[in-house]
Amino acid sequence: MSTDVATRAPAAEQTTVRTERRWTGSRKRSLTVRSLSDLALLVVAVFFAIPMIWVILASFNPAATLSVSWPTDPGLDNYRAIWNAETLFRPLANSIILCGGATLLSVVAAALAAYPLSRYNSRAKRPFLLTIIFATGLPITAVMIPVYALFVRVNLVDSMPGAILFLATSSLPYAIFLMKNFMDDVPTEIEESAWTEGASTTRALWSIVLPLMRPGTAVVTIFTFVSMWGNFFVPFMLLLSPEKLPAAVTLYTFSSQYGQVAYGQLAAFSIFYSLPVVALYLLLGRRLNSGFAAGGGLKA
Repeated sequence: MSTDVATRAPAAEQTTVRTERRWTGSRKRSLTVRSLSDLALLVVAVFFAIPMIWVILASFNPAATLSVSWPTDPGLDNYRAIWNAETLFRPLANSIILCGGATLLSVVAAALAAYPLSRYNSRAKRPFLLTIIFATGLPITAVMIPVYALFVRVNLVDSMPGAILFLATSSLPYAIFLMKNFMDDVPTEIEESAWTEGASTTRALWSIVLPLMRPGTAVVTIFTFVSMWGNFFVPFMLLLSPEKLPAAVTLYTFSSQYGQVAYGQLAAFSIFYSLPVVALYLLLGRRLNSGFAAGGGLKA
């Protein structure tokens, strides 16, 4: 009996040692993988930060170039040069009117279109959703020539309402797709309770469904506005008058006909150009995390 106990003790110790070695090796591999991942993310972050650092430094450098360097004589000359209605204020106001109006139209229309797709069953629903997905991947440059010809026929070229309408229409497929998937997560039992109290379908949509999916609405609003804010081709094609051009098009004014670019003024203008998008993220970004996870996938 004592012999068996004596032989089992070393075996148990060896098993414990092997387990500890295995655990130590697994922990070392995990730490190595985590360190490599952190290093890779740091490298990516540095590459993303370099353009932002250049914009900030160049905006204070009157003799800015494409190189990232500390200004030898920093000042506000670049900001003074663009601080006028023609260069800064009017283009930014045009961008806010153009993109804000188109975003409002697109979000409202997407909510109205997504509601029947989410709440009613139909054989045509899945083909319609697949068509929407196809439309989201259609490059806008492929349809601009016939769109421009149509706008010429109906006399909407150089019209701000016409440009707003087209921007809202071009962003509508993706907005409908996102809005429908967010709306699927709102329980229908809440609407049924409202219907029994005498609420109409429209009242249930605006008073119950949309308030419950505010995170999703915030996501759709941010994505739609940001995609329009950086759109250069559509306003460049549809708007001709200089007093109607948005900021995305007036960036051309910092480049002369001889290829010279006022990099310092361009950097200062870029900082002001990004402020509306940053403000929108700060205003609606609190609901972004909770709403984004619910909006993926194709539900039919």
